Amino acid sequence: MLGWFPGHMNKARRQIKEVLPEIDVVIEVLDARLPYSSANPMLAELTRHKPVLKILSRADLADPERTAEWVEFFDAQENMRALAVTTTNTRELKKIPKLCHELAGAVRADRDVRVMVMGIPNVGKSTLINGLAGRKIAKTGNEPAVTKRQQKVRIDGRVALTDTPGVLWPKIEDQASAYRLAATGAIRDTAIEYTDVAIVTSAELAKRYPEALTERYKLKALPPYTAPDLPHDIDADGPKKPDFLAIAGFDGNAILKDIAARRGGLRPGGAVDLHRGAEVLLHELRDGKLGRLTLETPADIPPPPVQNDEDNQGLSDA
Repeated sequence: MLGWFPGHMNKARRQIKEVLPEIDVVIEVLDARLPYSSANPMLAELTRHKPVLKILSRADLADPERTAEWVEFFDAQENMRALAVTTTNTRELKKIPKLCHELAGAVRADRDVRVMVMGIPNVGKSTLINGLAGRKIAKTGNEPAVTKRQQKVRIDGRVALTDTPGVLWPKIEDQASAYRLAATGAIRDTAIEYTDVAIVTSAELAKRYPEALTERYKLKALPPYTAPDLPHDIDADGPKKPDFLAIAGFDGNAILKDIAARRGGLRPGGAVDLHRGAEVLLHELRDGKLGRLTLETPADIPPPPVQNDEDNQGLSDA
């Protein structure tokens, strides 16, 4: 499990709780390439009684068919709407105030709809704010956690926005999500072993987008697919963790070796520099050079944990 909780994120959580009672609608900005993994479960808990507009940012980098599936999935949820956008496309952003008014319902004529914008670091939240405002309000950057404090701005369409710092959660329990977040750069490259991220990502891309992978890196062939056996757990320090390479069914290590050898990672004596391969794959994935790819679908959402009798007893006694 990945765990962190910088002080400014803890402070942001407290500030969100304080301001939420005055908010009409919550906008949660998600990465369209991983809408489940980039959704902070802590924010979902904080905002569970508020209407939510899910903004799928970076839609220009995501698979349009998968994006349509995600929009349909979110739109089917109660008190929720979804919109896929490229945050630098102001024409697409013009739909947002109208959707906020629809979600807010009846609001006094003498005040704006109050909207809070949330999201984990590095999903395009600040770019969205600037696009809606028509000027640079929020600081943007390629590194996670650029915004450090709440900011407020009024935009056209009678909407008052409150921006919040990107907030990660104390522990990422779902390790598949952790690897996907690391692959897209939503968490720092030092959070998980860089080469491991690229190995798992290679296997995932081989499963989901084999043609894009082979064409980009001129691979003659992918390793043979091996159907995974259940269960997908491996022994590790602490609780057992899923074996993501077994789940993907492809040898990600072999794929990354091939990429490295073809992209400047072949060293004297025939040794292959896997870190070089990891740099090539992850940088090009983040830049959209492999094409429009999505790393998860609604079918990848894990089922909720089964409560045992003791859990149910505890709930009934509460």
